[in-house]
This record gives sequence, structure tokens and C-alpha cells, in this order.
Amino acid sequence: MSRVGKKPLPLPKGVEATINGRSITIKGAKGSLTTELPADITVTSAVNEGTTELTFEPKGNPRTLSAAWGTARALVNNMVLGTTTGFSISLKLIGVGYRAAVQGQQLNMTLGYSHPIEIKIPAGLSVEVKDQTEVTVSGMDKQKVGEFAANVRSRRAPEPFKGKGVRYTNEFISMKEGKKK
Repeated sequence: MSRVGKKPLPLPKGVEATINGRSITIKGAKGSLTTELPADITVTSAVNEGTTELTFEPKGNPRTLSAAWGTARALVNNMVLGTTTGFSISLKLIGVGYRAAVQGQQLNMTLGYSHPIEIKIPAGLSVEVKDQTEVTVSGMDKQKVGEFAANVRSRRAPEPFKGKGVRYTNEFISMKEGKKK
């Protein structure tokens, strides 16, 4: 049995859920998100003590559907959080001459290569650059935010000797000692 899947998901005020077969749409203050749930998971909406709650139930044996059950609830919970508060990830550019700038719908970065790196910003995401070395990616969809931040980081991953590269703000890089003479 899934511990996460068993918990009912309360919807905050101002958030509406529309269930249409396997697809579920969450509408909140920041917008709306839609996803398809696995075929063996059913979602029901009920009002309990003045708040609307979504409950997730497996159609078959709960032991075999445990992972899908908990994943479905976690995805819908992330949709609720995204439409109310949103998600953001901060990145730091560490290195001499490393800098970033946003021009229209493109993130331009100089990361020590012989050419500038240009990454198109996907729809639904916003990118802010502070001090040319701090990039903040924010949006409603947790997957898109994380995927774009990982794409930016992959252009120059932090190296273990000097620590130069693009890293998450709270990321710890274990440094190697280097050569000895």
C-alpha cells in the first residue's frame, strides 16, 4: 500500500479541480495545468468540512499499483503547488568571465568557450538574471522548471578541481586536491 497515495489531497481556497476520465485539470491563481493519470488509478473529489479533497484509489491490487498510486497523487500535488505558489530554481555561474543575460526569449551565456551559448526559454517559464552570475528559473510546472535548469547546468557542469561552472545555489561540490610536485 502506498503511504503517499492513501492521503487525501486538500485543495486550498481558490483552486479548482476538474476530473474528466483519466485527465485532471487544476486551476489556480497562476493558471491551469492538465495531466493524464495512469489507467488503473481513479480520482474522486469530495467536500469534507468545507474543503474540497481529492482521493486516489487503485482499481486493482494495491500492492502491484503502489508506485503508480503514490506517483499520481504526487503529480497532482505538484500541480496544486505550482498553480498557487509556483516553483523556482536558482543557479550560480562561477568562473572568471562567466556571465549570463536574457534577451527576449533567449538566455545568452558566456561560459569560457570560444562561442556564446544561446538557450531558448520554453513557454510558461520566466528567467531572471541578477548580477550577471545568478540565474533564477521560475514557473508553474515543476518538471519544466527542473528540466530547463538541468539543461542550463549541463552546458558547463562544475568541475571538481577549481569549482568553476554552473551550479545550483545550494549545491555542494566536493573538491579534489590536484597534482603535487
